[in-house]
Amino acid sequence: MTEQHQQVFHLPDVGEGLTEAEIVKWLVATGDSVSVNQIIVEIETAKAVVELPCPYAGVIDALHVSEGEIVPVGSPIVTILVTAKAEDREPVLVGYGAKAEHEVRRRPRKSDGQQAAVAATATGTVTAARTKPLVRKLAKELGVQLDSVTPTGIGGVITREDVLGSSQNGHATKQPVTPAGCDDRQPVRGVQRAMADAMVRSAFTAPHVTEWVEVDVSRTLELVARLRIHVAFEGIRVTPLTIVAAAVIQAVKKYPRINSTWLETPEGADILTHHDVHLGIAADTPRGLLVPSVKSAGAMELTELARSIHTLIETARAGRSTPADLTGGTITITNIGVFGVDGGTPIINPGESAILAVGRILDRPWVVDGVVSVRPIMQLSMSFDHRVIDGALGSRALVSMANFLADPAVEMLMGPTTE
Repeated sequence: MTEQHQQVFHLPDVGEGLTEAEIVKWLVATGDSVSVNQIIVEIETAKAVVELPCPYAGVIDALHVSEGEIVPVGSPIVTILVTAKAEDREPVLVGYGAKAEHEVRRRPRKSDGQQAAVAATATGTVTAARTKPLVRKLAKELGVQLDSVTPTGIGGVITREDVLGSSQNGHATKQPVTPAGCDDRQPVRGVQRAMADAMVRSAFTAPHVTEWVEVDVSRTLELVARLRIHVAFEGIRVTPLTIVAAAVIQAVKKYPRINSTWLETPEGADILTHHDVHLGIAADTPRGLLVPSVKSAGAMELTELARSIHTLIETARAGRSTPADLTGGTITITNIGVFGVDGGTPIINPGESAILAVGRILDRPWVVDGVVSVRPIMQLSMSFDHRVIDGALGSRALVSMANFLADPAVEMLMGPTTE
């Protein structure tokens, strides 16, 4: 015996503490057949673009959210018309848990319209499950709050006329006015909004101190050239950033406190010093600046570190970074030199205590053994949380990085001996 019933798929929490997400792209349409674990939609959270698999097999009955809409976790986003044996168990999407009991929701008959509307209103689903995407778009344009609209459509559906009538009756909210002469206006959402919130929170929470030093990177460039033709690095992209990453890791091993997190507790503040170096690498992507991190970078050989950094950046630029990639960093590098910038005052990522900005490499006059010569010079700028890292420690750590870049081969040979 088989039966058909509707299964509503609600927006899940795909990351710790997720409260909402934007529907980026639907990969299915009404009437399409879908299978269990088939990717049906891309969503953008505050951390990454994530693909959602379908937990049911059947036919797409309705898409409840349009592309570009932001909806809270738990909102119905799609209804699947499932055809299955009555005794079959309900499929469970991995990571979302099983329901306490199997709930069967049948499509309401036209004669049950009024009763369905009352039920839908009582359960709070009238504004989502009972509204078509185009109607929700119209409501958004007119500033109408759907929960204030009385539905008149069959089955408790809010119609276009309902929205227009509500707008004329004064239920519309005031829309922001675009200033005259402004040609382009974009909402701040997803990763960009999360980054903005994080930077404001960091700037006004952690007391920032920034120090900088210039270093002759002649030997760093020589080492990079040698590694690029070395058999062990065949097929691996080696850049000066690779050596900078090694310099930061060695500085952390010398001065572990720069790899820490300030924690507020009911009993007072704690400083958590991390044993592992999860190295954040700021990456310029089509979606804005992202900071994925190389996990356990401190335990990697140089070949693995170079490969991991390249893969991490390429994944971010392709929009495939996962929430795990974009969280958990303990110290960060931002390469502003690629934009032709010498230095800056970078803002620390929340949860970390230090960030290193790497400037461009520029030929400059430099005194070597009392003689002025032209050398490739790089500026390092490090911002640190003064609650965690005092000036002496921050200075020693920055100088350690500069010394490493001045002669990386010797520094690697000598190892992270505390100065």
